[in-house]
Amino acid sequence: MIGTKVSVRLRMSSHDAHYAGELVDGARMLALFGDVATELLIRLDGDEGLFRAYDSVEFLAPVYAGDYIEATAELVSIGGTSRKMRFEARKIAGNLRMPGVPASAAEVFTTPIVVCRASGTCVTPKSEQRLTTLHAPKPLILTAAIVGAEVTRAQTKYLPITAEEIADEAARCREAGVAVIHLHVRNPDGSPTQSADRFAEAIEKIRAKTDCIVQTSTGGAVGMSIEERAQPLLCKPEMATLNCGTVNFGDDVFVNTRPDIRGLAAQISAAKSIAELECYEVGHVEEALRLGAENAIDAPYHFQFVLGITGAIAATEANLRYLVSLLPEKDTTWGVAAVGRHQRPMTELAMRLGGHVRVGLEDNIYLEKGVRSEGSAPLVARAAAYAQTLGRPVATPDEARKLLGLGL
Repeated sequence: MIGTKVSVRLRMSSHDAHYAGELVDGARMLALFGDVATELLIRLDGDEGLFRAYDSVEFLAPVYAGDYIEATAELVSIGGTSRKMRFEARKIAGNLRMPGVPASAAEVFTTPIVVCRASGTCVTPKSEQRLTTLHAPKPLILTAAIVGAEVTRAQTKYLPITAEEIADEAARCREAGVAVIHLHVRNPDGSPTQSADRFAEAIEKIRAKTDCIVQTSTGGAVGMSIEERAQPLLCKPEMATLNCGTVNFGDDVFVNTRPDIRGLAAQISAAKSIAELECYEVGHVEEALRLGAENAIDAPYHFQFVLGITGAIAATEANLRYLVSLLPEKDTTWGVAAVGRHQRPMTELAMRLGGHVRVGLEDNIYLEKGVRSEGSAPLVARAAAYAQTLGRPVATPDEARKLLGLGL
């Protein structure tokens, strides 16, 4: 629902021209925005609603009679009666208007010209909301990646190392709204390990302090053997990650051969865990879908798109929308984990598009530019606060279990 777009395309006529040279009044673009806003309201509420106000309007390029304009509205947040939208009008074709060429000469623009942008708020009274209950905002599953394998104490003093520290941070994250703890563990010297004993100790302490779903990593750290990476499955976690392909990982290569992927999938199934399908590239999504077709993994499927790793798929809106477009419509949930400076914009985009999100020190150690986050909990709290502005309730661990098909 959040992220839904509608568009209208039409040609400006001589009746639209208001100024010399057949220049179209900017108010015509606002009228088009009103039309697409109304369609969004009809789709959402079953009512035309009312346009309350524009927050901002930018006129960026002239529009003339004969130009073809495409106006788009995107739903960005929902309140009790308010619906915030973002608008854009683009010129996609028009007359050349050049000396020495016929007046009828025209072209389709290779790159559409943005002529107007705006944002605004519409309102549908609760008494007129006929359809909204059918499209209730999806609960948001928040995952906290609180340790990871790459971040060090030299980079941030807030990184938990011991099982007790990990459990304390998990409890803080739970209080902030998290439902899932994505778990790595460390040796006493801070180096990454996949030791089943260390995982068991951390899981025991997390469960003593929270009701969170514990999701163990089978990725471990670059260079670990598959046998080493699989050790946490001896703890029979509720969830475990399954990396769905080999990928350049900075200057290293994170190797996941197809036989190894299937071997780990079988071990995850034997542990009665649910696989989180970690995808760093487009081909990884295709491989995950093959696993489902081969019955190597069971539905429902949960995809995690890892964006912004150097050497892997870039953290862009176009890439995320394409990845989501590849997924089956049924028995599927998806989320985003984005690294570094990409974490906030990409996870907020995921929330608007109806996905789930992962935040935490494993992926990003900064709360703001130059300001280190004091653990993962502040990152969780910020994500939960943003979800609230979208009207998306934050799922409790038990609600997340139902959404993910755990215990079914």
